[in-house]
Amino acid sequence: MSEREGVSGGLARRVPDLGALELLLAVARLGSVGRAARETGVSQPAASARLRAMERMLGVTLLERSPRGSRLTEAGVLVTDWARRIVESAESFDAGVSALRDRRDSRLTVAASMTIAEYLLPGWLIALRAQLPDTAVRLRAGNSAAVARTVLAAEADLGFVEGLGVPPGLDGTVIGHDRLLVVAAPGHPWTRRRKPVPLRELAATGLVLREPGSGTRQVLDAALAAHGGLGPPLLELASTTAVKAAAVSGAGPAVLSELAVREELAARRLIEVVVEGPGLSRALRAVWPRGARPAGPARQLLALTG
Repeated sequence: MSEREGVSGGLARRVPDLGALELLLAVARLGSVGRAARETGVSQPAASARLRAMERMLGVTLLERSPRGSRLTEAGVLVTDWARRIVESAESFDAGVSALRDRRDSRLTVAASMTIAEYLLPGWLIALRAQLPDTAVRLRAGNSAAVARTVLAAEADLGFVEGLGVPPGLDGTVIGHDRLLVVAAPGHPWTRRRKPVPLRELAATGLVLREPGSGTRQVLDAALAAHGGLGPPLLELASTTAVKAAAVSGAGPAVLSELAVREELAARRLIEVVVEGPGLSRALRAVWPRGARPAGPARQLLALTG
């Protein structure tokens, strides 16, 4: 046992608990154990037993009891004065902790990968605002690797990533699934093919892609590893919106989340290219530092994603 532990353990044996001290203060103020018991919400026998236990602990008599009531002894006056300071300090401590908790619960920082930030998070945040209208939300958007670094550095209360698994050092839960599509502008040769594009051909073709570290690149790299690996990109862009705009302009085929291209597919500004195999899919996850389950607004936001 350390010296600090020994000191704190000794204090716990020598200093009455707050409930006993509050009871003593009530007796001093009201002049009666019975009235003090009623005020503090205990029975009179329990209050009397607690006061006697405190006297035994301290080794001094605190009250002179009589049929007319109870009055403080000389030692009781001193102990009551000290007790008042302890209780006031405890109230100050409680108020400070409550202020910290209120400050935490009035702010929420979320880090999210681009697809989730653009296409899913707005709806969740609108629902959260209906529940917590006074909570200020700050969003940090980036690729999945950047989100993981932000959460690990405790710079966000909750993160959302796409990819193959939970990043190292984090805990997480799957909140949904997403399908990646190969898309191209109308007129691209792939949009006129009757048979699926082989994965080896997809690997060998320059594509418009997100940067390394994105969930899209992680899934694509894994899917094409057995087919020669992903070749040099035609364009490498840092946002889903930029990749989509390049594909619509006819720069080349791209790999994008189905969430991101629904409108373009419906309007025929982009065409889905059928690729051989079971398709490209990925899990969408909420993540947080290992061992630190989300609390406050972060916990409520997590509940809204289910």
